Amino acid sequence: MQTASSPAQTVNIYEAKTKLSKLVDLASSGTDVVIARAGKPVARLTSLNNKEKRNYSLGLLEGKGWIADDFDAPLPDEILAQFEGR
Repeated sequence: MQTASSPAQTVNIYEAKTKLSKLVDLASSGTDVVIARAGKPVARLTSLNNKEKRNYSLGLLEGKGWIADDFDAPLPDEILAQFEGR
């Protein structure tokens, strides 16, 4: 995630190969690193720290649906035959 205080830094492929460890540290601190070949951007190294995590609450749909009492009852023979291709 890039912010106004952490602009992307562009490096060429050779520099990326020789300084990969430092670039990974830089990316993990929040600065995107753009890797370029012949001056054209080809890849981005960015942090996996996703600060926009979703909070899930259990039970949000409680009482919104129902399951029939005979939900798991055996199927009638004519419907079962259609499923089995008889």
